[in-house]
Amino acid sequence: MVTVSATNFPAVNGTPERPSWPGLIEAYRQYLPVTQTTPVVTLLEGNTPLIPVPAIAQIIGKQVRVFVKYDGLNPTGSFKDRGMTMAISKAKEAGAKAVICASTGNTSAAAAAYARRGGMRAFVLIPDGYVALGKLAQALLYGAEVLAIKGNFDQALEIVREMAQSYPVTLVNSVNPYRLEGQKTAAFEIVEVLGNAPDWLCIPVGNAGNITAYWMGFCQYHQDGKCDRLPRMMGFQASGASPLVTGKVVTNPETLATAIRIGNPANWEKAIATQQASLGQFAAVTDEEILDAYRMLASQEGIFCEPASAASVAGLLKVKDQVPPGATVVCVLTGNGLKDPDTAIKHCQNSFKQGIEPEVAAVAQAMGF
Repeated sequence: MVTVSATNFPAVNGTPERPSWPGLIEAYRQYLPVTQTTPVVTLLEGNTPLIPVPAIAQIIGKQVRVFVKYDGLNPTGSFKDRGMTMAISKAKEAGAKAVICASTGNTSAAAAAYARRGGMRAFVLIPDGYVALGKLAQALLYGAEVLAIKGNFDQALEIVREMAQSYPVTLVNSVNPYRLEGQKTAAFEIVEVLGNAPDWLCIPVGNAGNITAYWMGFCQYHQDGKCDRLPRMMGFQASGASPLVTGKVVTNPETLATAIRIGNPANWEKAIATQQASLGQFAAVTDEEILDAYRMLASQEGIFCEPASAASVAGLLKVKDQVPPGATVVCVLTGNGLKDPDTAIKHCQNSFKQGIEPEVAAVAQAMGF
């Protein structure tokens, strides 16, 4: 397989072609632990839109501005691509032939795509029966070797950590420091669009790597003089999987938001440090609150995210009385809604009419005309 970077795009009519967006490693090379000899494995991830959501802002009132960072538009449909381009590139640089991860779905898709892009084998451990089919389909088609265990994500993570110590495979979960280095670039993009850091950054929290990475990014840009403030980091967990809220490991985490169904976050200490340093907060939202936000984003804003992503908006709405007047708030949407179509169909509270005769009059009547 060929490793494709922004420096070896094919020539067209004798002129080397470069994309308008070269991928996040090339875009932010000066802020990342790479060298000129690092083999960049990229799918041109990053550069995802920051979308205003006026309907949600109107609910909060107080002249608040609310945006969503829609990372579901990354190549494999989630924010995991940001970290994986770094993790896989560095693994390839170190001569790795195979990578391994535990996953509730999105990590498996990203790891498989980037590993295969880089010519490496990808092994994925998943909790049997607890991965949305859209994500499992991706991992399988990308060519991952998927192993389903009779246990939860936390048990899978413990196994792959031991595997990486004893066997010739590189661990690419968020305990891999290069993952967070790649993920921090989302904070850079937010600052570049807004011209400053937001007042609040609301984010779903599962394994707690992303909240840590965003804080790294904001701090780095602040130190560089590219923003003059730092946001409060507001992390939201599902009530059935909220160890950072309760302060206790959840042995059997339960939530329909499969991407954050994690009871013992690998980045627990870093997330707590982020919350304290930013004067932020962790809070829990129920599955019903997540679904309400999920439906609202789709039906009122035209944005289809996966259920776990909607935890950021559900959390914002839950603590809306705490939002300062005139604040700028960014909610992170970590994954695309097409990751989990079953939940969408089951919980959309909408129906479609079937069995209509193929005639204009019949269609018009069904439309209410």
